[in-house]
Amino acid sequence: MSRAEPTPVTGPAGPAAAAGATRAPSPLWSLGLLRSELLTTFRRWRTLALLGVLAAVPVLVGIAVKIETSDGSASAGGGPGAGPAFISQITNNGLFLVFTALAATLPFFLPMAVGVVAGDAVAGEAGAGTLRYLLVAPAGRTRLLLAKYASVVAFCLAATLVVAASALAVGALLFPLGDLTTISGTRISFAEGLGRALLIALVVAASLVGFAALGLFVSTLTGSGIAAMATTVGLLITVQILDQIPQLDAIQPYFFSHYWLSFADLMREPVYWHDLTRNLGLQALYAVVFGSAAWARFTAKDITA
Repeated sequence: MSRAEPTPVTGPAGPAAAAGATRAPSPLWSLGLLRSELLTTFRRWRTLALLGVLAAVPVLVGIAVKIETSDGSASAGGGPGAGPAFISQITNNGLFLVFTALAATLPFFLPMAVGVVAGDAVAGEAGAGTLRYLLVAPAGRTRLLLAKYASVVAFCLAATLVVAASALAVGALLFPLGDLTTISGTRISFAEGLGRALLIALVVAASLVGFAALGLFVSTLTGSGIAAMATTVGLLITVQILDQIPQLDAIQPYFFSHYWLSFADLMREPVYWHDLTRNLGLQALYAVVFGSAAWARFTAKDITA
């Protein structure tokens, strides 16, 4: 079969049974498919291990800063708005550990984890021989692919929130909390700082949806989950390297990772929206382009195993 629609039932059951066999799936069935994909994704040991590694990053950063502070050598940090420059403020306010952890994990650790999950979404099923059985159900290839992508996007959100929650807990444990100073030098309340931390986490998660669509597309090109994961992570590393080459500055704004650290502008007063909106628009474009490419490939793919 080259399509997901099940073969009409013939025989003693008659035309009525055949009509029932090809009936379109109900919305409730689609929700059940999405629920099944989410449970499958988040029950895998690999997924739990990735989330555990991501949760450990803020712990290591917090302990390192605490040790340096105890030795009397505070970190100088980088320039304003550069993302990791937040590290110089952690000793004054533990909430800055949230921003630092997200800035530290976003260039590689977070997208690498997303690349592993996205790359395995379809190719892993094909390699395990379970994809054909999934397509026997009356979901159709489009609904199955949408459920796969939704589960990857859910992982983007979960992974980002795990980093933020771990950083907040470690920051509260090791450093003082209270009103904080923005990049622009203004003071905001701790409650507003928490709100901005949540908004930053959501923006970081949204920054990964374009790369998730790219990984899903790669996953439809092969029947090997390992090959799809390696290719997706390889593309991530390649783009990150190309984004640092000055001679390529004309095309760098079109790289999916170019505006990732623009979330730092949410800590300005007033907020600078220019790069933030460009980032979200670019992610939407990648999601549409590579999502469409994944759909075109998947719906035309001959599933034989």
